[in-house]
Amino acid sequence: MLNQDYSKRIAIETSQQPWEESYAGGIARKKLERQQEESGKATSIVRYEKGSSFPTHVHSGGEEIYVLEGVFSDETGDYSAGNYIRNPIGTSHAPHSEQGCILFVKLCYFDPQDTKQFVVDTTKQQWLPGLVAGLQVMPLHVIGTEHTALVKWSANTQFNPHQHWGGEEILVLQGEFFDEHGSYPEQTWIRSPHMSKHTPFVKEKETIILVKTGHLQHVAGT
Repeated sequence: MLNQDYSKRIAIETSQQPWEESYAGGIARKKLERQQEESGKATSIVRYEKGSSFPTHVHSGGEEIYVLEGVFSDETGDYSAGNYIRNPIGTSHAPHSEQGCILFVKLCYFDPQDTKQFVVDTTKQQWLPGLVAGLQVMPLHVIGTEHTALVKWSANTQFNPHQHWGGEEILVLQGEFFDEHGSYPEQTWIRSPHMSKHTPFVKEKETIILVKTGHLQHVAGT
């Protein structure tokens, strides 16, 4: 088990982590949290070398992908950086990458009622006004209490103090994110527990984060 205590706050600068080779040749991972070695809940940064592929597999608990770099492919198509992919429980595929890619991947977090398989190309979606000046939001998925979105912060923007029912998870895609607990440069992954609080802000850099909220309460303590 790795970082499976959901009552604790975690912040990992993934750029400082070493790559670990997987059992599939040409594919390496940075493990952020993991229930078991090759099964159960997991969050990872995954790198496909040029021409690498992963065996056909079934998503027993669902799979969520955000393409960070390069082009990721499977039987359904080719997905460049900025694509957000959801593969529900019971779906399967044989992923590969001709030119190489880097992905943010979450496994086994799907609600059994969450059965829609879809892809969002975030490079072609509009930003919507956020709750405060300087903030823009791009909703990606909602089911029950779980919300997933991209959030763009203009330089020198501060958000209101707030509490996370069901927890919050952030991957900093661009710029640098801050709160009273610290600073988080690009490629930092942050997980905050159920009912945690903070007052986030950014300084001189425009910042984009991938955010998921309301999804940790049902796994707290597991």
